[in-house]
Amino acid sequence: MSKILFVTSEAIPLIKTGGLADVSGALPIALNTLGNDVHLMLPAYPQAKSKIKNPTTVAQLYVPGLPGTVNLIQGQLPNSQVNVLLVDYPPAFEREGNPYLDQQGEPWIDNAERFALLARAAQRVALNDAGLNWQPDVVHCNDWQTGLIPALLHDESPRPATLFTIHNLAYQGLFPAETFKALALNDALWSPTALEFYGQLSFIKGGLVFADRITTVSPNYAKEIQTPEFGCGLQGLLRYRANVLSGIVNGIDQSVWDPQADPLIPHNYGLEQMQYKTDNKAHLQKHFNLPVSVDHMLIGFIGRLVEQKGIDLIHNIIDRIAALPIQLVILGTGEKRFETALSQAAKKYPKQVGVMIGYDEALAHQIEAGADAFLMPSRFEPCGLNQLYSLRYGTLPIVHNVGGLADSVTDATQGNINQKRATGVVFYKPTEQALFEAIQRAYDLYNNPQLWTEIVTTGMHKQVGWEDSAKQYITLYQAAIEARRSIERNF
Repeated sequence: MSKILFVTSEAIPLIKTGGLADVSGALPIALNTLGNDVHLMLPAYPQAKSKIKNPTTVAQLYVPGLPGTVNLIQGQLPNSQVNVLLVDYPPAFEREGNPYLDQQGEPWIDNAERFALLARAAQRVALNDAGLNWQPDVVHCNDWQTGLIPALLHDESPRPATLFTIHNLAYQGLFPAETFKALALNDALWSPTALEFYGQLSFIKGGLVFADRITTVSPNYAKEIQTPEFGCGLQGLLRYRANVLSGIVNGIDQSVWDPQADPLIPHNYGLEQMQYKTDNKAHLQKHFNLPVSVDHMLIGFIGRLVEQKGIDLIHNIIDRIAALPIQLVILGTGEKRFETALSQAAKKYPKQVGVMIGYDEALAHQIEAGADAFLMPSRFEPCGLNQLYSLRYGTLPIVHNVGGLADSVTDATQGNINQKRATGVVFYKPTEQALFEAIQRAYDLYNNPQLWTEIVTTGMHKQVGWEDSAKQYITLYQAAIEARRSIERNF
């Protein structure tokens, strides 16, 4: 058993803006289920404070340069045995808006100070200097908001091992150089070999440079980020640290994403009741005011309406899609130009295109349950979760061969079909033509019901939960802990 301090900026069901929250809410539970002592640590946002079970203030911290005290609130993650530590400092975290952006959608002007505070609180807990009488064996940090933690802990001895997970390298936590001084960080950290990045302060470099182990959320993405195309300027550093860099595919919370018990879909079903998936399809068609039709293949898309997700590729071939017996439903929010263009397409093709601008959790589940196929033409995708939901729900994923999509979906080539390995349709270039040809391939499969059922069944049998991935993390923790102890024994 290991003692794990899992530090993040968001976690379901306490607060969510994206996939990081899904991982941070599910992985600690899986680790705890496997016998580990996990403390999940994040800021005390109002939403988080209102949702944890049995909250109690267990410590007060004095942080140099910070007026007043920082409280640590301990409780439990709902529907689990995972301990939660909330870093409670109202001037930093008690505010309207989401964890990173104000109500106008702009980054909070003091984000560097806010997440430096999270890092300093984590440092105190990691060194058993917070009055909790609990010290972790390993500190698992996630994305740039926690990047300072490995840097702050690096020169401490004895200290826990540190692991830093990159969920999306495109978000790096870059701030002006003067912010470095304002945070009162050790002068030695202002260097290209530490936190300085082309004249700016880089939070993510704290994790990439100083963590004992680095992970990404899929093996393929771990390779991709070592190249100029996907490395976001950090590919050289990542190649330098390649010996401690690995990828572990995310899992999904199968208690939440389970078509047999999902309370958010109108008709529950499993492998033995696939006829009810057709009922979910009819419900979804009615929701978007589309003709109820079994003959039309219904494709879903859920995600941010930005070029990274390939939404421009989808929009640019909508006329060609509409010329086929295919319906398309889209749920998402993002750039206004895409929101407007897609809404206009829905008006142009009211019998084949349905669009909802925004996000609705119940509708997201209903799209996974009711769609025949699910579209993910992302230009890059560190892991992706919707293709995993789709496999679980018997919804054929159509994906671009990048990142975690490449790791989790097996193309329906004739060879893979013969070996009963095929789980979806994969295309290999982020172009309109390649995407359209992939949709045509999926449509051809849809018109071969026996073959379609075989592929969908293979996907539904695929292991997409957290247990296997959690075991891989445990192995990595143990290696990092032993390596750290070996270093300290030799001092």
